[in-house]
Amino acid sequence: MQPKVFLSICCLLFTLLGFAQKTKNVVVITFDGYRWKELFDGADSSNLFGKKFTSQDSAWRVSKYWGKTTEERRAKLMPFFWNTIAKNGQIYGNRNFSNKVDVTNKYWFSYPGYNEIFTGYPDTLVNSNSHPANHNVNVLEFLNKIPAYKDKIATYTSWDTFSKILNQERAGFPINAGYNNVKGENLSDVQKMLNDLQWWLPKDYGQGQRHDAITYTLAKEHVKLHHPRVLQISFIETDALAHSGKYDYYLDAANYNDKMIADLWNFMQNDPFYKDQTTFIITGDHGRGYGDNWQHHYYSVPHSNEIFLAAMGPDTQPLGEIKQKGQLYQNQIAQTIAAFLGIKFENGHPIGKPITSVLPKL
Repeated sequence: MQPKVFLSICCLLFTLLGFAQKTKNVVVITFDGYRWKELFDGADSSNLFGKKFTSQDSAWRVSKYWGKTTEERRAKLMPFFWNTIAKNGQIYGNRNFSNKVDVTNKYWFSYPGYNEIFTGYPDTLVNSNSHPANHNVNVLEFLNKIPAYKDKIATYTSWDTFSKILNQERAGFPINAGYNNVKGENLSDVQKMLNDLQWWLPKDYGQGQRHDAITYTLAKEHVKLHHPRVLQISFIETDALAHSGKYDYYLDAANYNDKMIADLWNFMQNDPFYKDQTTFIITGDHGRGYGDNWQHHYYSVPHSNEIFLAAMGPDTQPLGEIKQKGQLYQNQIAQTIAAFLGIKFENGHPIGKPITSVLPKL
C-alpha cells in the first residue's frame, strides 16, 4: 500500500471512531517564556513595585495593571483571556489549585520546548537554541501532507530560529520567522509595507527577534489573503523583555499580545470561513524563575518547567478556569492539534496523548 493511501485511510478511520468535530481550522499561539503567575494572578507586586525590575517612571503602569484582588489584576493585564476565554473555553495551569501544566523535556528553554509542542516528543538531542534544522517531523508538516490541508498551513513567528525548529527546507509550508520578508508574487500593500518597516524599527530584542506587532500584522494579512486552515503565531517579547529585566515592559508585552489574540479571534468570528469553525490553542514554551530569578529560565532555575494551556472553539466545553487538581504536559499539544481536525499524528516517536478534556466528546 502506498504511504499516501495509508495516511488517508488512517485519517478517515480516526474520524469515524468518534471525532465528529465542528472544528475545521486551528490557530496555535505561543507566548515565549510567559509565567503562569502573571496569567492567573496578574502583576507580581514584588516586581511591579520594586526598583530592581521596574523603571521609576512607571506609575501609569501601576494604575493600568494593579488591583486589590487577583481577579481584578489578571483581568486588567489580560482582558481577553479573562473576559472571553474564561467564559467560552478552558484555561489550565493555575498551580494555586494544584492544576499543573509542565514541560517534559529536561532543558526548560525555547528550542526544546517548541520541539516538544510541535512534535509531541521531548528529544534529548534537541538541547540547544543553536541546534540545527530539526530532524523530528512536526504536526504542521504532517498535516500539510494531507490533501485537505495541503498549502493551507502557515507560520508567523517573531524568532528566526523557528526556521530550524520547524525545518523550513523540509516542511513544505510557508514559515516567516524573525527578520525575513514575506515572499511571493502579487504581495499586498500591507505586506510590502511591513516587509520594509520591520527593517527600520529598532532591533530591541537581539539578533533574529523582531517586534511582535510586525509578526501579528503579517499573520493577520495572510489570513485575509489566503485563509489558512492551520495557523501558528509565536510571540517573543515577553521572554526578551524578561531577560532584559524590564518587568513593566514585560507586562506591556503580555497585554499587547492578549489584544492581538482578541483582534484575531474577533476578525475570524466575522469571517464565514472561520466563524464557529475555528479553535484557538494558546500555550508557552517554558516558564521562568520566581523572585530575583524572574529574569531567567533553565533546568537549573526552579519553576522554569511550569507553563499553561488555553483552548477555545466550537468543540471545547466552556469550563473556564480549571481549578481542580490535575496534570497536563507539553508533549500532549501536538496530538491535540491534530485531534481537533479528526486526525492522528504520527512521526515515528512516542507522542503525548491528546488532551481529551478540550476535545469534542465521543
